[in-house]
Amino acid sequence: MTRIITSFIFIVFFLNGCLSESQKETINKNRIELGDVKINYYSDKSVTSLEIPPDLTSPYYENSFRISEVVNDVDLNIVNLSSKEIQENQEKILTPSSNIQVKKLGNRRWFIVDKKPETVWSLSKQFLKEKGFIIKKSNKKIGIMETDYLENKPVIPEKSLGLFRAFLSQSESVSYALPSVDKYTVRIEPYDSGEKSEVHLSISSMKEVVQGSGKFESTIWQSKEKDISLETEMLYSLMVYLGGDLAKAREEIINAKDEDKIKLSLEDGINGYAKLVFKANFIETWDHIAWALTELNINIEDKDIKEKSFYITLAPLGGIMSSIFGNDAIRTSYQIQLKQLSENSTEVYFNDISEENNSDTKEYSYDLFKKISILF
Repeated sequence: MTRIITSFIFIVFFLNGCLSESQKETINKNRIELGDVKINYYSDKSVTSLEIPPDLTSPYYENSFRISEVVNDVDLNIVNLSSKEIQENQEKILTPSSNIQVKKLGNRRWFIVDKKPETVWSLSKQFLKEKGFIIKKSNKKIGIMETDYLENKPVIPEKSLGLFRAFLSQSESVSYALPSVDKYTVRIEPYDSGEKSEVHLSISSMKEVVQGSGKFESTIWQSKEKDISLETEMLYSLMVYLGGDLAKAREEIINAKDEDKIKLSLEDGINGYAKLVFKANFIETWDHIAWALTELNINIEDKDIKEKSFYITLAPLGGIMSSIFGNDAIRTSYQIQLKQLSENSTEVYFNDISEENNSDTKEYSYDLFKKISILF
């Protein structure tokens, strides 16, 4: 039996090496396209919803179903709902289609939907839960929610796997790599006087890697490079969930035109802190800073568009103070303040609220603003 399997593997690799150019071109045409990959976080769900009171028994899961069996043209992961929730979801799905417009700047995409922020907030939270995520952070006042990490095992079409990998994929025990986990941050901003919403979604990933060798070999978790294709797939799914037409949403993402490239410079600011100068108006700069802070996993504690400020917090990792009081007790807060100089020029300042003005804080201001500038 071992010889048969070995021979089969050899033949597959031999045939793969003998493909003609026309055959390879045919395979290239069958690559994964937007909407082909089914995001499969829910099947790996291992925790219950935070909204279940601790004194109640966990719900019974045998009666899980697919919404696609109840409502046509819906392709969602398995979700567990009560009869009341079933009715609410059917009503939500059967509502008229939303008008959605996709914006693009480099690899970054976001969209504007004709629903009020309150509605988009509730639907986005439900969307993430149905994907299997627990909402780790939720601040409706500033319009930001963040999930925990969850492993993703996407269902990839056989046409994109190739003959050999498609054969192996039939076995659930087959794995091509060490696991990776993802978390998502959704940011919702009011648009058009609050009648519409601007929706941003960002992915952040970790991967397990091997270190050492032999009996000293072990695995650790490291930050993983952003998977733009997966982020786009998730954005596409959210667009459809919010009422976007499948075909129109896909077309909007693919055909989105690039916005003008952002021009900015890193300069010396006030009191020894760094300063950013954007060649853009206040609203555009505000949006870019909000996105950049989210992209860098900087905790936005508060924001005030009238005051033109973001408030970010940092908690030191480890140390005796952390072990005694906890990270929350010794958080350090900073202010990121914007000032529009003209129609096409806005400055961004870094302020230390504590006014200690120590050298480490000044160095951090340059490090942070440099990382922001690199994103553009």
